[in-house]
Amino acid sequence: MFEYELQQIRSADLIREAQTHRLVREALRGRRAARRAARESAQNDPEGQAQSRRHRRHRFARVA
Repeated sequence: MFEYELQQIRSADLIREAQTHRLVREALRGRRAARRAARESAQNDPEGQAQSRRHRRHRFARVA
């Protein structure tokens, strides 16, 4: 009987752990989607392009 109760406790613990893992994964997916949406809206915004961190020109002049 004691082994059965231990197995039930372990099973419940594993189920809780799996639910937590799924919740964390879902939150990460949501953050990534929000970042992606913000990036896409900034690219489509004509005023947002000036605020980009990317350099349009090369840092150094080309070698002849």
